[in-house]
Amino acid sequence: MTTPLIAARALSRRYGTVTALDALSVQVEPGITGLVGANGAGKSTFVKILLGLVEPSDGEADVMGHDVVRERAAIRSLVGYMPEHDCLPPDLSATEFVSFMARCSGLPAIAARERTAEVLRHVGLFEERYRPMGGYSTGMAQRVKLAQALVHDPRLLILDEPTNGLDPDGRDEMLALVSRTGREFGISVLVSSHLLGELERICERIVLIEQGRLLRAAPVGSLTSETGTLVVELDGDDVAVATFVAEVAAAGLAVHPERQRVLVELPVSTNAEQLQQAYDVVRDAALTANAGMLRLERRRGHLQDLFAGAA
Repeated sequence: MTTPLIAARALSRRYGTVTALDALSVQVEPGITGLVGANGAGKSTFVKILLGLVEPSDGEADVMGHDVVRERAAIRSLVGYMPEHDCLPPDLSATEFVSFMARCSGLPAIAARERTAEVLRHVGLFEERYRPMGGYSTGMAQRVKLAQALVHDPRLLILDEPTNGLDPDGRDEMLALVSRTGREFGISVLVSSHLLGELERICERIVLIEQGRLLRAAPVGSLTSETGTLVVELDGDDVAVATFVAEVAAAGLAVHPERQRVLVELPVSTNAEQLQQAYDVVRDAALTANAGMLRLERRRGHLQDLFAGAA
């Protein structure tokens, strides 16, 4: 039986009268996993326990088979951590800082310098590696934090809000870098974030927690599978769209117009025959309305919908 990457069993953590984690039990398999939760959901406490920075009040947790309380040193040698908050000394260059972090992880001086050059090239900072980090942009600073998490060749990366403070282009670049890191280096990644659309793009699995409890843990595909809604995009004027909506509604299907896009709700327990009947209704309504159909497909769920439903 394969040992899970992370395993928590009835894990709890209390700060006085506040319960940050409440009997959390979850397994995380290798790959890229998103840890989702609103502020105060318990994400940070869970990460701190995994890193050995905080001890659980009750329960147990393992990281790659190592107990988070008894085997902290072993875990830290296998894990790279990218914190959310700024932690870079402004007077040092990226090379100096990342090389220092490599030495702290036990690499000899020559190996630390070689590995530093490799990871700075990987994150796109090779040409800027000798500049003081105080002059770096937010995007460059985030890349340095990723580089220092990678420099000792960990088996697991834990990234805390890796796109924090970045503009849309910077977020896209960071997400692509995280995804490429997982593929090229063969490193598993746990990404803690509240930006659900980003997790949907790069993660294979999602762990959703709320008020310290596990709500869902499943592959992204199963959480964003087809819903009971047909999306119909029409090519026609307002009169044609209104006629289409009236025809579909007359056939007994709930319909919600959104300009040129119309959402058609299917019955709760729709089988293949009923689905085909719904398609026929939509097709006939479009013909009656003299409107062309640009798109007809089942709507897929989004992580945002899942999170809203759990709130």
